[in-house]
Amino acid sequence: MLKLYGGARSRASIVQWYLEELDVPYEYILLDMAAGEHRQPEFLAINPIGKVPVIVEGDFKLWESGAILLYLAEKYGKMPASLEEKSIIAQWVLFANATLGPGIFIEASREREMPKLMTPLDRIFENQPFLLGQEFTVADVAVGFILAYIPIMLKLDLSAYGSVLDYIKRMTERPAFQKTIGKR
Repeated sequence: MLKLYGGARSRASIVQWYLEELDVPYEYILLDMAAGEHRQPEFLAINPIGKVPVIVEGDFKLWESGAILLYLAEKYGKMPASLEEKSIIAQWVLFANATLGPGIFIEASREREMPKLMTPLDRIFENQPFLLGQEFTVADVAVGFILAYIPIMLKLDLSAYGSVLDYIKRMTERPAFQKTIGKR
């Protein structure tokens, strides 16, 4: 069985959400990060960087939430066949981690970055329910996770981005989201 290592309030919750979406059985191993369990030799043997999330499936070990999401999409999800379509999905997963997250959660750049990020996203969601059209994908998990945390953690005014607000509502009302992140 796949094992997911995480910590309280860690990005392991994004992986847990996607595992629930895919209906993949897993064992969740909660590390006590405050006590330094992620710095113990047993865990460093799994991830020498000492961070979560990490998945272990047999002898295979993978860390970094975006890489894990893409792996799960390829193995268990509905990843498209063409390299071009796969690359577009990867683009959105990388965008979520490298651009959207820092643009929103780093306070020093938030005022400058928010309009640049939210305006085009709002336009996308004016015309379609999900990032890539009519179907929910792993790209929506990556981007939806970041956006869903805005009202939870930052309480920013998103009223200028009504379509983004509708998207956040669609994401947070998903049963798998409710089962994992929504119950926290």
